[in-house]
Amino acid sequence: MAKSVYIHIPFCRTICAYCDFCKFIYNEKWASVYLDTLKKEITDRYLDDEVNTIYIGGGTPSVLSLSEIKRLLEMTQIFKRNNLQEFTFECNIEDINADLLTLLKEYGVNRLSIGIESFQEKNLEFMQRHADFKDTEAKIKLCRSLGFNNINLDLIYAIPNETLKDLKKDLKLFLKLKPEHISTYSLMIEDHTMLKLKNTEPIDEELDYLMFLEIEKMLKDYNHYEISNFALKGYESKHNLTYWHNEEYYGFGLGASGYIDEVRYDNTKNLKSYLLGNYVAKEEFVKGKDKMDYEVMLHLRLLKGINLKEFEKKYNIAFDKAYDLTKVLKNKDLIIKGGNIFINPDKIYVMNEILLKIL
Repeated sequence: MAKSVYIHIPFCRTICAYCDFCKFIYNEKWASVYLDTLKKEITDRYLDDEVNTIYIGGGTPSVLSLSEIKRLLEMTQIFKRNNLQEFTFECNIEDINADLLTLLKEYGVNRLSIGIESFQEKNLEFMQRHADFKDTEAKIKLCRSLGFNNINLDLIYAIPNETLKDLKKDLKLFLKLKPEHISTYSLMIEDHTMLKLKNTEPIDEELDYLMFLEIEKMLKDYNHYEISNFALKGYESKHNLTYWHNEEYYGFGLGASGYIDEVRYDNTKNLKSYLLGNYVAKEEFVKGKDKMDYEVMLHLRLLKGINLKEFEKKYNIAFDKAYDLTKVLKNKDLIIKGGNIFINPDKIYVMNEILLKIL
């Protein structure tokens, strides 16, 4: 039974140069029609499971008006929420105010995920974003005063022309804000983005790696529990752990993905099709070896890796019988310790290469 719900809001105030998520410039008329369809999709497809986590992401959910956000939050009352542990709402720092926070609190939101990305002027200009440290500091203080004590901040690094010194400045400012959780992402030049259209080249791989090491070093007081994520003890993202543990979850909204009853699905990214009620674009029935492969791909993103006994109990086969580990253990790409198998911390940066060797 699904434990988690993801809801996608595809509207933004501006389109960031690097973003390849399903998104549109906010329009009040389309937002209203979209919310009507979203409610219908949830009503049609939700199977009355007890829900542990809800995550409203985008896009930029906070770009919606207060009345639209209230409509959106009302939809979450449809879910069985007796065991709700974590309810995350994504927002941009410029959208945060007392009215928004009070409304979110009223409907049970207990975690904020704020897209800062950087405080360095040249980085922000490159990404076509806005962030001011003093304003952010004041807004975080407001969040705290209204009872939000679980805050994630997003950081993007490896931006063209960014130096190691620039990254250190950003990390110092992020730490000064004392977030419970920090998500760090090396900039990817994705298809269908403005960066790709401008033929932007990624930074040198060696510098990218040095930046990764610097992040690990400066965030040493946080638990580096997943390749891109750092949390104070007890503040690891329960919702994202659902994904990495290969557990089932609902995905509602344009372009959302879900995993229900052993079926992985992707919703359409075509707004017209979605509004006509043609929600799902692609489905894949996952069982047997395919399900194990997903387990490996997702679970090994976690630094503690896979518990060997739990894997064998779940799939009725020992991990070393399901996969040839001779080379990866000999090369110390993978390590077995304390009943878990995990990627060597010194090689976590080249995780994808190691996964290819296993699969």
